[in-house]
Amino acid sequence: MNPPAHGCSIGFANDQFEPGVHVCHIYGDDQEQQNALLKFLLTGVRGGERSSCFSEHCDEQAIAQELSRNGISYAEVSRAGAVILGGVREVYFESGDFDPDRMLGRLRGLYRESLEQGYPAARVIGDMLPEVLDIAGRTRLLEYESRVTLLQRECPITAVCQYDGRAFSGADILEILKVHPLTVVQGAVIRNPFYIPPETYLALQRDASR
Repeated sequence: MNPPAHGCSIGFANDQFEPGVHVCHIYGDDQEQQNALLKFLLTGVRGGERSSCFSEHCDEQAIAQELSRNGISYAEVSRAGAVILGGVREVYFESGDFDPDRMLGRLRGLYRESLEQGYPAARVIGDMLPEVLDIAGRTRLLEYESRVTLLQRECPITAVCQYDGRAFSGADILEILKVHPLTVVQGAVIRNPFYIPPETYLALQRDASR
């Protein structure tokens, strides 16, 4: 059973969302990426949500400073398990490959565990590395992103997926956009005009592989 809905910011300019949104954030520089990450974690902690960050840019000192400026002790929320940090390689590429089933299971488990521990919701921000396109399982990235949206109907974990616009090709970015209902434009979250619902997208993938 899903918890009662509650609106909460995810750190962008115009946002107030119920849990379970799936947002694509294509960033253009390191500062933009870091600002979004810090605001996402801050608004999550403020809203009482369990907040996770999977990134190679999880700077604990910067996170602690951002929370401290807002009257929150990073040491306390980290010790309580309200903020979870992990690297992309250890989380997404755990066995040296990219396995959507493993990652979806991780998200499902994180969501359910968070509710069991009394949190009203859970959220995760992940900064995908371009090496995902060069390892075993690389052809399944878009399948994974599309299935995240399906998972959220059962387990409405909020997800912001960061991609470095300098590191992925224009063609890759367009494909990535197709599997995210929402995207970020000039600091604001908007409905993504390129989005293809998961049932349609996954069916197209199956047809193309035949």
